[in-house]
Amino acid sequence: MLTGLGSLLALTSGCKPIRIWNPCHERLPQELLDHPLVRGVWHDIDPEKYWDCHLHIAGTGDSGSGITLAPEMTSLWHPFQNLQRHFYLNAGCADSESGSVDKQYIDRLLDLMSAFPPGAKVMLFAFDRAHDEAGHSLPERSAFYVPNAYARALAERHPSRFEWVASIHPYRSDAVAALEEAYDQGARAVKWLPPAMGIDPASPRCQPFYQAMARLGVPLITHAGEEKAVHGMNQTTFGNPLRLRRALDNGVRTVIAHCASIGEDEDFDHTNRHVPSFTLFTRLMENPAHRDLLHGDISAITLRNRDPAVVRTLLERTEWHPRLLNGSDYPLPGILPLISPTRFVKADLLDEKVVPVLNQMREYHPLLADLLLKRHLSVHGTGFSPRIFETRDFFVPRRHTSGTTAQVAQSVA
Repeated sequence: MLTGLGSLLALTSGCKPIRIWNPCHERLPQELLDHPLVRGVWHDIDPEKYWDCHLHIAGTGDSGSGITLAPEMTSLWHPFQNLQRHFYLNAGCADSESGSVDKQYIDRLLDLMSAFPPGAKVMLFAFDRAHDEAGHSLPERSAFYVPNAYARALAERHPSRFEWVASIHPYRSDAVAALEEAYDQGARAVKWLPPAMGIDPASPRCQPFYQAMARLGVPLITHAGEEKAVHGMNQTTFGNPLRLRRALDNGVRTVIAHCASIGEDEDFDHTNRHVPSFTLFTRLMENPAHRDLLHGDISAITLRNRDPAVVRTLLERTEWHPRLLNGSDYPLPGILPLISPTRFVKADLLDEKVVPVLNQMREYHPLLADLLLKRHLSVHGTGFSPRIFETRDFFVPRRHTSGTTAQVAQSVA
């Protein structure tokens, strides 16, 4: 997602250079929080149902969290990956010179959430290692690793603000057992990034895992389209949205992250020509057989490397709105050069009066800024439905409230 980062560093907006680093202001001015445009973001949204369904945990493992980073992320011999790490941590206001990076990242997130109404939550992503075809872990090929146990512990420690999402590679010999354990421990979904993890969603190796997900009612949140933010195993094939048909055919409720809004993939249905990944997402969404299973999250759709035409389509396709889920892709909204509100003004998708408030908010509170931008995007007076921002019920209703997974499996059988 940091494609073209070098050119971003040189960008200017008019005569004023774009701010590169997040200033990490600690106190959100009350007059900004009370601004009518900001107060209005909660209109018709029940905060108790507001769960940001796409949020990453970042850190270095310096707290004993178990987080690990690939050597390239800290090596001067790999300047792009090293710069990515600095941007991610700065976006989350975590600095190794000021104490524990892990702790600072979570403390900042909790501070940001304190400006949200009671009941509003974020869903924290774990992130499994890359694995080979035999299901063996490949730490040396894994850009980073965030253990399920750490994500779970954070959610248990701060239940009023955090939920957690497990990450389990389906080729693992213990994949189904790990899924059942995560389910019993409160995981709300499973997160994959197939190109980075080495997961082919169309592989028969995923079949037992898909069957277990469908049996338990656990949703899959998976990246599709081109992947730029994380280097890994397969950057060209595994992100093809059409490869998710196996999950859908097995009855897995599937959330395509970012609505596959960047990149191109082979169109297996039509002579294997390359078409925009979003075109393939659209085809899947239009299939009546997928209506109850396939969803998209709108995280990252406002980044510079996305075409505003994608946002326009998502706004116009109001019949999709009940199947869209809000996520921020935090910490990316904290990387200031990645978002340009004026692009949406020029595309007639945003009222110019919102831009000054939005730009000020971005320097204080990237999560509120992300919400503010999305709530004010519109085409011909039609914005995103408020229900898109009430994601809780999607992740809650199919969970059991008592009994073990064995009992649940027995009842389903």
